[in-house]
Amino acid sequence: MSLVVVGSMAFDDIETPFGKSDKIVGGAATYIAWSASNFSHDIKQISVVGGDFPQTELDELHGRGVDLSGVQVKKDQKSFYWSGKYHMDMNTRDTLDTQLNVLADFNPVVPESYQDCEFLMLGNLVPAVQMSVIRQLKQRPRLIVMDTMNFWMQTALGDLEAVIGQVDVLLVNDSEARELSGQFSLVKAARTIMKMGPKYLIIKKGEHGALLFHEERVFFAPALPLEEVFDPTGAGDTFAGGFIGHIARTRDISYDNMKTAIIVGSAMASFTVEKFGTQRLREITKEDIDERIQEFVQLVNFDITLI
Repeated sequence: MSLVVVGSMAFDDIETPFGKSDKIVGGAATYIAWSASNFSHDIKQISVVGGDFPQTELDELHGRGVDLSGVQVKKDQKSFYWSGKYHMDMNTRDTLDTQLNVLADFNPVVPESYQDCEFLMLGNLVPAVQMSVIRQLKQRPRLIVMDTMNFWMQTALGDLEAVIGQVDVLLVNDSEARELSGQFSLVKAARTIMKMGPKYLIIKKGEHGALLFHEERVFFAPALPLEEVFDPTGAGDTFAGGFIGHIARTRDISYDNMKTAIIVGSAMASFTVEKFGTQRLREITKEDIDERIQEFVQLVNFDITLI
């Protein structure tokens, strides 16, 4: 039984107060796969790239156990491209250029070999594309996780709500949760959003951690205080990859295991921000990951006696 990942594989051009990347490989599905491949070796990717996408990048993902049969290569077209500049707080950014290219008319095709999908991770993408993948699967996966963004709330709300109604876990950041729900309180926002369909809601708060909501229960995972944050691009996708990678490895979709998965995802995201693009994810070892997860455990582990 496999983990199927859907999302963009693209080029980014990033500028932060600490440097400039020039044109590097990015995209939601790229980050998710690099992150999840630390935990699961049965990952199947659905995406689209142009003829300009480096074969070496595809080979490296394949070498990590990622099946690329569902990645369409349109040799006469260009890959999706995004350019952005971050402000000093590293939480806000300006989009300088967006070129949809192959994503403009992307129609995903789920290969027959992907029909054993047990876990489906829908990276941030056009809601209609996300729905297309769900509908092509002959059996519903045990768990469907979806990431999205405020752009779709503003331009494709009907399609977005339809997909949200089909998923088990929704990931959004705090501003997106407020926009989607119309509620300022994140607790009220969570209740409103879960009425749309998802059993679980994860609200990402960047450097302030993440919240997991399920029924009346709430779990908070902190973000690790880092001395240097070099590039936050892809941190949310890396978080998603660590989260679903842990779920796929353990095959446990309980609330308690999702709490662990959030810590794993947070640990993975803390690596991504240390360098541009996927560079840091290519360097880390299992020992690095285990050590980082223990740092998270120590961050929130304490004894208290009430008198």
